[in-house]
Amino acid sequence: MKENMLDVLMYLFQSDIDQDIDAEPDRESIQTELLAAGFPSQEVRQAFDWLDSLVDRQSIPLPVNPGSCRIYIQAEQAWLDVECRGFLLSLEQSGILDSETRERVIDRVMALETEDIDLHQLKWIILMVLLNQPGQEEAYAWMEELIFDGIPNYLH
Repeated sequence: MKENMLDVLMYLFQSDIDQDIDAEPDRESIQTELLAAGFPSQEVRQAFDWLDSLVDRQSIPLPVNPGSCRIYIQAEQAWLDVECRGFLLSLEQSGILDSETRERVIDRVMALETEDIDLHQLKWIILMVLLNQPGQEEAYAWMEELIFDGIPNYLH
């Protein structure tokens, strides 16, 4: 099976949740662990770049109008099918995502450079974005329950 950057991110995120350790391991030991798990070094580097960008962009406010209607450009439609776009809309309408967080999710999807993100993968991306957003603990808990309630753990 050819692994991609999203597989690395999901594995990393799942193992972090499973370990539930207070001490943060250093980046080098995490990379060594991922390489030992069989992930290609290029995908591991790309996953860390993706995470770094997520953290870096967190501090940049996004100019969004909460009352506006989101129109997806053609490239976004190629990455996010109707089911994924509908899921984002339902999360926004239910108050789980606000318009700024939705835009961060879309930004992170587009940064994957992997077309055809399915709903399961989108849920993981949303969870990763919410984890890195201050004040989104309740939304994160809701998404975590949605992903893990009755769904087997992600396996490499």
